[in-house]
Amino acid sequence: MIRSFSILGAIVAICTIIFAVGAPDQFAKARQSVMQVVEAHAIASPHAAAAARIAAIPRTNGGEFSLRAKVNGVGAPMVVDTGATWVVLTYETAKAAGLPLEMLDYNVDLETANGPTKAARLTLDRLAVGGLVERSVPALVVPRGSMKTNLLGMSFLDRLESWEVSPDRLLMRGYP
Repeated sequence: MIRSFSILGAIVAICTIIFAVGAPDQFAKARQSVMQVVEAHAIASPHAAAAARIAAIPRTNGGEFSLRAKVNGVGAPMVVDTGATWVVLTYETAKAAGLPLEMLDYNVDLETANGPTKAARLTLDRLAVGGLVERSVPALVVPRGSMKTNLLGMSFLDRLESWEVSPDRLLMRGYP
């Protein structure tokens, strides 16, 4: 039976090569169509997306990529910000996630949309976005009232295998 699959695989490979050489434009279109179907299936199926470590975030009407992450298991609204070096949490989110706020040292200068502030460094045990779960993620916490929105910054995005922006969504892929 394994031999039959090997022979079938070889035949498919040979046919693919012949098709690619004979009609490269059609082959490229066919390849793109197959990849879109495979990707759509992985995103549509929660089990496949978790196994593939993929998260697709739709673009909002305001042009942002808003999502609901889990910080140490606690739900937290976030906005993807590729201009933010760090994941940045509001005081309220950090408190809800059970982070040791009384032990933090607010000694990091930070520029926010509301102006300059100080932030405290810490490490999140776990940060999950859809099927993507990262551990020991460097982050900052800002004082109460400094920010209204949590930011999913580069300290999370840099850990991914890839992420790409299209007009209607952000697709993030984790390492297998």
